[in-house]
Amino acid sequence: MSKIMFDYTKSVLERVSFDPMLFCKELEKAIKALLPYEMEQLREWLLNFTIGKPELKQCLLIVNS
Repeated sequence: MSKIMFDYTKSVLERVSFDPMLFCKELEKAIKALLPYEMEQLREWLLNFTIGKPELKQCLLIVNS
């Protein structure tokens, strides 16, 4: 079941990536819902996803805190 939640989270984040504020808000929701080991996967995914999107780099601070 948790793999489903992780995949859903990635899907939502991809869909809202056009708006950095909304992206950060959805990321905060995801942090509350995911398990600790999923957070590590999310960090890795975010690093790769935001490579070409400098406007989303600020949201990485949310995950690293």
